[in-house]
Amino acid sequence: MKTNLMITAALAGAVLSGCATQSSNNFPPFQAEDLNALVKSGRLVQKTNSFLVVNDSSSSMSRIYLNSQDYSGTKLDVEKALLNKFNKSIPSIPLMSGLRSFGYGPCLDWSATKLNQPVQNYTQAGFDSAITSLQCSSGGTPLADALQESSRDLANASGNIAMIVLSDGIEESSPAPTAATLKAQYGDRLCIYTVWVGNDQDAAGQAVLQSIADASGCGFSTTADAISTPRGMSDFVKNVFFKAGTPVADCSKLDDDKDGVNNCADKCADTPKGAIVDKNGCWAFRGVLFDFDKADIKSKYSPLIQNAVDVMKLNPGLTVEIQGHTDSYGTDAYNEKLSERRANAVRNELIKQGVDGKRLTAVGFGESKPVESNDTDEGRAYNRRVEYKRTDR
Repeated sequence: MKTNLMITAALAGAVLSGCATQSSNNFPPFQAEDLNALVKSGRLVQKTNSFLVVNDSSSSMSRIYLNSQDYSGTKLDVEKALLNKFNKSIPSIPLMSGLRSFGYGPCLDWSATKLNQPVQNYTQAGFDSAITSLQCSSGGTPLADALQESSRDLANASGNIAMIVLSDGIEESSPAPTAATLKAQYGDRLCIYTVWVGNDQDAAGQAVLQSIADASGCGFSTTADAISTPRGMSDFVKNVFFKAGTPVADCSKLDDDKDGVNNCADKCADTPKGAIVDKNGCWAFRGVLFDFDKADIKSKYSPLIQNAVDVMKLNPGLTVEIQGHTDSYGTDAYNEKLSERRANAVRNELIKQGVDGKRLTAVGFGESKPVESNDTDEGRAYNRRVEYKRTDR
């Protein structure tokens, strides 16, 4: 209780100055659910291609958030914590993203609303920078103005759009009519989702946010507490970005490139017909193909060379990059040259056996791409290898 009183006093002085300094995030540690597997399996199908966050940075967000026993800080702190969790939970799908904040005063350069990040190709790091730009909160609550300005932001958005509004809903005028106008402009492409970040005395604001979501006809309204847990945030992300799909067949029973390695374990899904592959499904020489500090091809590996020749004949349109590798002994510069010699040794042998040299390139990667530990003799031997990468696709 004493700590909260001290925080409240400090923030009270800050609010009077028009700009509050935010305290640290005290939410419990967050571990996002990995949704990538659900997407890959077909259980989730992407329905949203772009999103724009509209964040309340008005003075009321400088007040202490009281609706969680696990957290002490301002409502703006809660918004930023939720946005960080949201950012961590988004799986690897193609998206565009943007962020706009609203509130008068020095925190927004005395403007009613500020575009913190224009709608652009989404990356986790890029959106993290946008969240970091939410430094403080001040002034009134012109959410309607922010929604009106968002109509121009969304002009750059591709496909179906999710607008996500975080606020306590304490508004000077109803933003619902502006939300309805925005919906009329973008039609079925736009759904609006609202997150109430308020205290019990802000209860009327929850109804305001519900009215905004209702105006879109396809969104919904939720609360900060409901999405603050890993499960809650995961469900929120699923509902915003995905619809239920039909699961694909068990990948462990499929082998699309017919190389003997099932799709679950196959790291090279486009192996050419006839290629001998390693345990990862990649067309590669592995094992002690090269002795330490050598680029000579041992005679016992002739069957692997012959297989490469046969594969090139079976696939007349195939072009290949021959990639040489080393273990970690030696300098980076020396190992790069050694790996180039190894790649060229294999290329020359293939040409000698009738493969057109125009279909082959040789590249050395030195020690930069180990596949086993360089701490053991066996691991180092496995790293002294050559791999093939097809370049016709």
